[in-house]
Amino acid sequence: MDTTSALFALHRFKTPTIRHLAWLCEAPQLLASPISFHPMEFLPGDYLSTLTHWDNNPEAAPSRLIAPMEKRLGHYVERLYEVMLSDLMGWEVVLKNQQIRTEKQTLGELDFLLRNPVSGELEHHEIAVKYYLGVPAANEPTLWYGPNARDRLDLKTNHMLSHQSQMTQRPETRSVLAELGIQETIKPRIFMPGYLFYPSEVAGTLPDTVPDDHLTGKWRYAADLDTEDTSRWVRLNKPHWIGPWNQKGKPDANAARATLQWVEAESVPALFAEMVWQAELSCWVEADRWFVVPSSWPQSRR
Repeated sequence: MDTTSALFALHRFKTPTIRHLAWLCEAPQLLASPISFHPMEFLPGDYLSTLTHWDNNPEAAPSRLIAPMEKRLGHYVERLYEVMLSDLMGWEVVLKNQQIRTEKQTLGELDFLLRNPVSGELEHHEIAVKYYLGVPAANEPTLWYGPNARDRLDLKTNHMLSHQSQMTQRPETRSVLAELGIQETIKPRIFMPGYLFYPSEVAGTLPDTVPDDHLTGKWRYAADLDTEDTSRWVRLNKPHWIGPWNQKGKPDANAARATLQWVEAESVPALFAEMVWQAELSCWVEADRWFVVPSSWPQSRR
C-alpha cells in the first residue's frame, strides 16, 4: 500500500485518538539510520482489527487511549507510543521519562526503556514527531526549519544520533540504572516520523539522512495567498497535527481567511489541511497539508 492509500485508509477510524495511534504505527520516518525503529516490523498481523475493536467499543480500549487529549504534542505522542508498545505489541515498559542528573544539572531524559520480547534485549527508545519547512538558498543546501524556526532538521538529527540515543552510554546513566538493578547492555532506537513541507515554487534539497518515502506538505507566506482559493482549508490545532484530519461539516472559508490574516498580524505560523469531500465516507477528508507563515519568517523566530 502506498503512503497516500495508507493515510486514506486511516479515515476508517472515527475516534481521533485511535486514528492518531494508527498513524503512529504506519507513518514513515524522517531519519534513515541503522537504529531507526519501524513499528510495522513488530506489530502483530491483527493490530488493525484490535484498533477497529477499540474504535467500536471504547470501553474495551486502554484507559490511556480514551483519556482526554493533551494539547502538548510531545506528551500526547508519548502516551500513544506507550499504548502501541505495551497494548498492541506486548512489550514491557521498564522505565519512561527517566531523568539523568548530576548534582548541578540535568543531562537529559530517557524517553522509554523497553524489553523487546522478540530479541529479549533491553531497548532505549527516543521519540519525536517533527515538522520542518524547507528554505532554499542559492548554491547552498536547503535548510529545514521547524515552524518556530528555532528547531532545524539537521540539528535535531545530529542531536538524536549523537546525544539523545547515546544517553545510556554515559556513566551518569549507567549509575542511575545500576541503582534500579539494570546493568545489561541496552540497544538504542530512534523513532522520528513527521512531515517535510516544501516551498511550492522550488524543489528543496534533502539531507542524505531523510528516507524517500517521507510524508510531505507545502508551505507559503500568508501575504502570497490573498488571491488563492483557500475555501476548503481547515486550520489544524495540536494535537491534531498528527493526521489525517476529517470532519462532517463543510470547511468554513471565512474562518480560513481570518486565520491567514491572524498569521500575518500575530507573526505566528499555522498548519492547514486542504479538504475534499469523500462520498463513500460521507465526510470531508484531508487531501494535502499547508503550513502558512508570516512575512518575517524564519528570521522572526530564530
